[in-house]
Order: sequence, then C-alpha cells, then structure tokens
Amino acid sequence: MTTIKKITVAGSGVLGSQIAFQSALHGYDVTIYDINAEAIEKSKKLIDTFLPRYKSDLQISSEKLEKAYQKLQFSISLQEAVFEADLLIEAIPESIGIKKEFYRNLSKIAPEKTIFATNTSTLLPSLLMDETGRPEKFLALHFANEIWKHNTAEIMGTEKTSPEVFETLVEFAKSIGMIPLPLKKEQPGYILNTLLVPLLSSGILLYAKGVADIETIDKTWMLGTGSPIGPFGILDVVGLGTVYHIFKTEAERTGNEEKMKFVNVLKNQFIDAGKLGVSSGEGFYKYPNPTFQGKDFLK
Repeated sequence: MTTIKKITVAGSGVLGSQIAFQSALHGYDVTIYDINAEAIEKSKKLIDTFLPRYKSDLQISSEKLEKAYQKLQFSISLQEAVFEADLLIEAIPESIGIKKEFYRNLSKIAPEKTIFATNTSTLLPSLLMDETGRPEKFLALHFANEIWKHNTAEIMGTEKTSPEVFETLVEFAKSIGMIPLPLKKEQPGYILNTLLVPLLSSGILLYAKGVADIETIDKTWMLGTGSPIGPFGILDVVGLGTVYHIFKTEAERTGNEEKMKFVNVLKNQFIDAGKLGVSSGEGFYKYPNPTFQGKDFLK
C-alpha cells in the first residue's frame, strides 16, 4: 500500500480544519490550503475553538495539542500546498461546479503519487473523477462534524478506484482515530447522510410550512426519541453554509417551493448575518449554551 506521511487539506472551513487538526494530532505533517488569507485566519481561530473540546471530551493535554498545532502549515498557494503531498483531502464548498474546477486545476500541479479524496456530503465521486486526471487514485472519504467525538470515516470509491488505494484510505482512517466504514457501492449521502438528511429535511419543511417553530420541532424529536439534540440543533453543528448548499441544490433539482423558501430565509436571515451555527456562536440557537441544553427545555 501507499505510505502516507504528508497530507494537504483543501478547504479550511469547519470540517476541513477539523480533519487537518485530527490528522496532525496523530503525527501527520499537514498543510491547510484555502483561497485567501482571510480564510486561513478563520481556520486558525476555528482550530483554537477545538482545543478546549479535545481537552474536555478526550482529556488530551495542552502539551500534546500544542505539538499537534506545530505540525500544521497554512498556504494560499495550491501548488505550494500540494507539493510532496501523499494525500489531498478536499473539503471545499458543496457545489459540483466549484469542485470540478478545483480538480481540473489540481490535476495539473499535484505530484503523480498524490491520492485525492473528496469529503463531499452528497455528491457521488464518479461525478468528479474525470476532472481528477487520476480516477484510480480518487475516492470519497467522508467525516462527520465534531470529528474527535463522532469518529466515523465513510469510504466510498468508484468503479475505477484502485482496490489498493481504497485499502490505503481504510488504514489511514484507522491511523487518525477514526472507525472506517467502507461502502461497497456508490450511494448519494453515503450511509450517515442517507439516514440523516430525511430527518433534517422534514424538520425544515415543518418550519417552512409554518407548522411549528424551531424549538417545538426540536423538542418533539428529543422527547419522542430520547435524542439529546433535535434537527435544528444538528443543522447548527453541520454548519449553515454547508446546509445552504445542500438544500439549495436539492430545491433546484426538485422544484420544491417550500424548500426554496427555506433556503432563501437561511441566506437572508442567517448566513448574510454571519450566523453560521456552532462555529460562529449563533445559528438557530446561540452558543455555547443553546436553549435546547437547558434543564427546563423538555418540560
């Protein structure tokens, strides 16, 4: 199998930054790439917010966290970032047009040895493989948010993905503390999102139709299932930017007017106001102490 030592994470948003830090924590040299200095600065601030969670959730020492941070580099030059990379993990916006353009550019400058993995939430890797220039070294590697705690790694190849490359990614996932979940065939949304998206979509439609407010919808789910979090709390964790791209694509594909109404509300009232979910301190709820975690919420 291919030996992986150096990793590039393209896309420094919530999940990209988590993937990068989790990999650095387990000893890999990691370069985080994004398109401008502003995005890189946001990534550094994001990573600072992860550190207390690693301490409280995993009891990792400050010394070990600092050592991991020192293994991170940042770059706004894709050519510089991918130089000598054994693995590039792409975590850029959930737009097929943006991703295709990215891979067309990447294919021209990445070393021949570099494996490409997309963290797309909903797109099939086969939709992107021709742009990579190396379909045998391309597959999907999908992580859940709060990667240090929800340590799933769904691995999904195409009919052209090399079995050796697939197995290399299984072993890589194990090496960074993930539980690898190999898929035998392509499935939009993998396993996790195939199960999760209908729940989130139903919650969104209930709100968009005016059936109930956000807290009532979440309270109903939490009371009825024993879940510690409802659909809108989950949406805040996922990140409203990602949610916007996913549901905008779905609304346009299906022509669902109620979903498009919600997409517009999401953009105008939340995203444009900088309310992006847990990562920004506010989304549908305010953080770090959202009302759904209050002792009286379910009464």
